[in-house]
Amino acid sequence: MLKKKLLLIILIITFQQSLLAETVKVFDFTESEFETLKVKKVRGAKNKTKYKLGKNENGNFIRSEAEYAASGLGKEIELNLSKTPFLNITWKVEKDLSGINENTKKGHDYAARVFVIKKTGVTPLSNRAMNYVYSSNNEINSNQPSPYTKKSIDYVLSTTKENLNEWVTVKVNVKEHFKKFHDLDVNDIEGVAIMTDTDNSEKTAIAYYQNIYFSSE
Repeated sequence: MLKKKLLLIILIITFQQSLLAETVKVFDFTESEFETLKVKKVRGAKNKTKYKLGKNENGNFIRSEAEYAASGLGKEIELNLSKTPFLNITWKVEKDLSGINENTKKGHDYAARVFVIKKTGVTPLSNRAMNYVYSSNNEINSNQPSPYTKKSIDYVLSTTKENLNEWVTVKVNVKEHFKKFHDLDVNDIEGVAIMTDTDNSEKTAIAYYQNIYFSSE
C-alpha cells in the first residue's frame, strides 16, 4: 500500500511539473497563418516546393512535396532561448531521398528540415543557422557544416533508415548547439523555417510537419 501511495505522489508531482513547463508554439498550420508565412525559393531551383495543410487526430499539419524543387516557409518569432531552449518537432517522411550523398553540394537535399536562424550581421549571408534534418542516409546525431556555407550546421535528428513513413517526435537543445557549433551565447533568435528540397538531386520527396514548438524542458 505504501509503495502505491508513493507512486501516486510521484505521478502527481510529475504531472504538476509538466503543467508548469513553459512552451512557445512556432507554427499553427492554419489557413490564416499559412497566408502570412514567408516563402523563399532557393536560387537556381527549377520549381517551388508544394505545401498543403491537413489535419489528423493530433491536430494540424503541413504536407510538403518537392519534385526537383526547393522553397521554404519561414516565420519571424521572438523567443528567449534562456527560458525555452528546447526545440520540439513531430514529423514524418513518406518518400525519402535514399542513395544520395547529403554532405556534398550535388546531394545536399533533405526530405524535411527545420531551420533556426540567428541574425549576426546586416545581410542574410552573415546569419548563423542550425539546420535540423530528417536524413535519408546519415545516422542520428551526425552533423557537419553545409557544403555551401560553414555558417549553417546540418544536424540529423531523424533518419528514414530507422523510421520511414512513421511519425517521429524529437527534441533538441538549440541554445547548447549554437554554443557548441557556432561558439555563440544565443539568448534570442529571429526566425524558424521549414523546407523540403530536392533541387540538387533532382528527385522527389514527400514529408509532413506537425507540432513544432520550443519548451523549457
